[in-house]
Amino acid sequence: MSIVLAHVDVITDIGRGVREGLFMFWETLWALVLGFTLSGAVQTFVSKETMQAKLGTHRPAAIARASGYGMASSSCSYAASAMAKSLFAKGADFTTSLVFMIASTNLVVELGLVMLILLGWQFMVAEFVGGPIMIAIIALAGGLIFSRVLTTRARDRLEQSTNDHAHHMAMGEHENVSTNDASTRSKLRSRAAWSDASSYAVADVTMIRTELMIGYLVAGFLAVVVPGHFWNDLFLHGHGFWTIVENALVGPLIAVISWVCSIGNVPLAAALWSGGISFGGVISFIFADLIAMPLILIYRKFYGTRLTLRIVGLFYAAMAIAGLFTQGIFSVLRAVPTRRTITVGVDHFAWNYTTYLDIASLGVAGVVWWLAHTKARHGGGEGYAIDPVCAMQVRTADAPATARVGNTTYYFCSDRCRERFSAEPARFLDDMGGARSDPMM
Repeated sequence: MSIVLAHVDVITDIGRGVREGLFMFWETLWALVLGFTLSGAVQTFVSKETMQAKLGTHRPAAIARASGYGMASSSCSYAASAMAKSLFAKGADFTTSLVFMIASTNLVVELGLVMLILLGWQFMVAEFVGGPIMIAIIALAGGLIFSRVLTTRARDRLEQSTNDHAHHMAMGEHENVSTNDASTRSKLRSRAAWSDASSYAVADVTMIRTELMIGYLVAGFLAVVVPGHFWNDLFLHGHGFWTIVENALVGPLIAVISWVCSIGNVPLAAALWSGGISFGGVISFIFADLIAMPLILIYRKFYGTRLTLRIVGLFYAAMAIAGLFTQGIFSVLRAVPTRRTITVGVDHFAWNYTTYLDIASLGVAGVVWWLAHTKARHGGGEGYAIDPVCAMQVRTADAPATARVGNTTYYFCSDRCRERFSAEPARFLDDMGGARSDPMM
């Protein structure tokens, strides 16, 4: 009988965790739709050639430009790491490329909106306070830590894949004239450009849907299953300054082992905050999505072990210090939130402003989905391809990786996706329904 009751308790806890995660997702749905829609528009209307041409040093002007370009890019950590690699391979300064990657994942609209809803305005503001602090630390220390010998070796390491891509493009692949070649003003008036922007938005959601799902579900389970004393044992309490320091140092370590990147770590941050971690610890945890274990392995593949160790070490230090400084600034301003009993989602469906916003956002999402899936009708899609592994939309002119199967070239957002495709091409081609990944017509 006791065994049956134990199983019933487990099933009940699973149900409560899933329910909590679903309500949390409902609370943030409108923000996700708005954020990804804006992100898709910016990715379409901001020229990547401009980014590559102006990031050749790590002087203040180049760092500022890299930060701005990063804010205008996809929020996916994997895509950001691939774009930073591409920028570096094409002549951008190594430190400046890393700054671009940091801004791309930590200073974007969709992240701020989700933080506003799940954690409160203080955390959203802290994103834009701590982010520049972290960027400044990396910009100042990067020139010392990333030696010319290591970065030159890393660029040489990437050169082969870049040459392979150029070789594929020279083998008769015709590059279509796309909306990328038009002026920003003409793009804004073009239905084709807006269909490309919608395709970016849909592709970005498709690409990180697993991270989002894991983030919400894990946060839901943490909220209802993990006892409060677990968090009290994990983090120091009642030791004043040393508590703040320990929490800021532990926060990024949790991110390393969580395997959750991008916006998916915000729901986990909400659970950590409810569990007792300090304000600065939460901020350092959110910033640390770029040192989640899958990304560390990607860096090693891109740049080699020695440079990867320096990247991770500098990132970890910058993220912890940024969390500490952010807590200090908010403490001086008496703006550190004191309410810990954050409800990770609502406990029932209700007709309120969130519901109305979600319904409106579903209408917007429907229009975006329709534009993305009818882009050929509107003249969009030329010069773009869909990554057959993660479904991200990439420009064929500067795709980070390619692979050929027969006479068909497939384009990928990163080497990671290409490697997965090369290991099981039949599987991914079947998932695509036999569709080509050549420039979309």
